Amino acid sequence: MKKFLFLLLFISCLFINSLTAQNFLPLEWKFKTGDSLEWAKPSFDDHEWKSIKTDKSWENQGYKDYDGYAWYRTQIVIPIKYKKSADKYGGLLLRFPNIDDSDMSYWNGECIGVTGELPPHYQSGYGKIREYVIASNKILWDKPNTIAVRVYDGTGDGGIYGGISELLVKGASENFKIEIVLQQKDHIIRDKQNGITLPLELNNKLKERISGKVTMKLIDDFGKEYNEITQNVIVPSNRKVIKNLVIGNLSAGFYKANIVFEGKDMNQRFTYHFGVEPEKIVSPLDREPDFDNFWNRAKRELASVDPQFKLIKIDSLGNKTKDVYLLEMRSLGNILIRGWYCVPKKAGIYPAILQVQGYSSNQLSSYRVNDDGFINLLLNIRGHGNSKDDFNPGFPGYLQYFLDDKELYVYRGAYMDCLRAVDFLFSRKEVDTTKVIVEGGSQGGALSFATAALDNKRIRLCVPMVPFLSDFKDYFKVAEWPGNEFKQYVKEHPLIGWDNVYKTLSYFDIKNLAPWIKAPVRMSIGLVDVTCPPHINFAAYNQLTVPKEYEVFPFSGHGLPSDSGINNQKWIRKQLGMTE
Repeated sequence: MKKFLFLLLFISCLFINSLTAQNFLPLEWKFKTGDSLEWAKPSFDDHEWKSIKTDKSWENQGYKDYDGYAWYRTQIVIPIKYKKSADKYGGLLLRFPNIDDSDMSYWNGECIGVTGELPPHYQSGYGKIREYVIASNKILWDKPNTIAVRVYDGTGDGGIYGGISELLVKGASENFKIEIVLQQKDHIIRDKQNGITLPLELNNKLKERISGKVTMKLIDDFGKEYNEITQNVIVPSNRKVIKNLVIGNLSAGFYKANIVFEGKDMNQRFTYHFGVEPEKIVSPLDREPDFDNFWNRAKRELASVDPQFKLIKIDSLGNKTKDVYLLEMRSLGNILIRGWYCVPKKAGIYPAILQVQGYSSNQLSSYRVNDDGFINLLLNIRGHGNSKDDFNPGFPGYLQYFLDDKELYVYRGAYMDCLRAVDFLFSRKEVDTTKVIVEGGSQGGALSFATAALDNKRIRLCVPMVPFLSDFKDYFKVAEWPGNEFKQYVKEHPLIGWDNVYKTLSYFDIKNLAPWIKAPVRMSIGLVDVTCPPHINFAAYNQLTVPKEYEVFPFSGHGLPSDSGINNQKWIRKQLGMTE
């Protein structure tokens, strides 16, 4: 009983500050990987669970590379003074800006909403705003209420992140909304000639006027904070008001605006991400003098290895339109690597897409681009998926493998694995070797850059998404991971030091490889990506000297919506003169 009273007092004190802003949710929740429906119950004891924040993916908070089920839990006390408003407007609204990928959310043990589908019929709900209503009669006023969120992540980043999660009186979000209404739908300001102004729209659908104060705090991608902007506002009943938040001049880069409206009875807050002239971001090349020779030697070494290409048809993986083969081959150092070769059943000569993978992921034949007009080769580079027989440093550890020696560093072999895959495609009579494309996301985005650069006479198109392995010195400043792994490495190997680490990495930095690319490039990024932030994406992109374009998904993090793949495939077809 004493423990319960102490817990209740602690929770009540914890939420005093939150209540003044009328958002009842904390930033930190209890968290545990795994799955048990017992965890939805208010009576479940979660005191041994670790805490995690809901503004970053779990990968960026110590759960690197974890895919599968995980649960979030929190307890909140709703003061009874809000009961009248909740009764009037229909209860409370639980709002998550994004959950990666699918969720089932509970209030005091009762399911209040599902987005996406959980296994065994898994379907991602990534990119969808969650809004779940809690009826007033379901609320324990002045007592602890338990919220539990069951999350399933299929791949990439996972969890609750991408903005501020909120629990508000229902009418607060439905009848009074604030948002930035920038003309640029992708949130990219490409011409700052007249300075930067963010137009804030306040939309009041209530019968009474709303008055209060708007505050904006601006932070750049390096964490620099700018002067706070404050304006008093009055929004008449059933009216929209635009308030221009005049920022002035900003350097090329990416920014986060934390915006709060504080009124007597109506308070709102949200985060808005935007970019300013990203094609003017400057990150100079830092190649070592032997950079060219280093890669020429690597390619000569690869050429001396007998590839021993071997195809094994797997009937169970094919479908009505494509046959699937297990591909085995030897790469740099005579390392055995594998992939999945997917060929249209209809005889002919086809363009081919080399699909390269994300960090620590396993390429499966089912991940192929859904287009019967193409051959797909899904490659597992060394140490990934079914290519671990001869080389398996594991995760974590992969990124630091022989970091002190550029000749043995892991990505020297990994980049050559991609070129070996191109060798295979060029050996096949059914491949149109004038139309070989490389495509991938995250680490696969970096591998796409590297393949198109190091094999620039054979790659026709390059399609990177949220590319990794770029601009390392800035990367470690703007992202928690992988900088934390490298910091740990330097701590454990003090004689190597940062200068030697950066020297090794410079050979594999895709910004240093980008000028060698001769193929047109289409890059896709997520503006809210904290794993491979937009700054490092453009550090490499801006070194390209070929026809290029980019697409920004303003509300996406490291995982991009399905539109990204659809738009990429349309672009590929257009570039190749194929009909959609």
